[in-house]
Amino acid sequence: MIKYKLFCISCTQDFDSWFASSKEYEKLLKSKLLNCPECNSINIEKSLMAPSIINNKNINLNKKKNLEIKNKLKEYKKFIKDNFDYVGNNFAYEARSIHYNNKKKEKGIYGKASADEIKDLSEEGIEAEIIPWFNDNEN
Repeated sequence: MIKYKLFCISCTQDFDSWFASSKEYEKLLKSKLLNCPECNSINIEKSLMAPSIINNKNINLNKKKNLEIKNKLKEYKKFIKDNFDYVGNNFAYEARSIHYNNKKKEKGIYGKASADEIKDLSEEGIEAEIIPWFNDNEN
């Protein structure tokens, strides 16, 4: 795991984020899947950071922290699956349908959408968030 301090060009917000590796960060950035938690913009850059020195104590703390993060993400995933309706690749369409048609739903929805679709929804005043999602068998 690697932690980067990121910077939003749109709203100048600084925030930290964890990645499996530097390659994973580059992959997410290139795919436009990184967004600002403040304004939801995808105009994100890495800030300069001082390297940290790793020793055995830090490695054990990092493993513990990684496990805590993974378990928290599993909790979120379970909560979402138990309380929201899965709409697959139709997320943007369904979100618009609910928003513009005042379609009442007992549950919220979740599904797949590109960063551009999420940005378009936000510009239309439709609230949507990107949540890290991984299969249970992934590290």
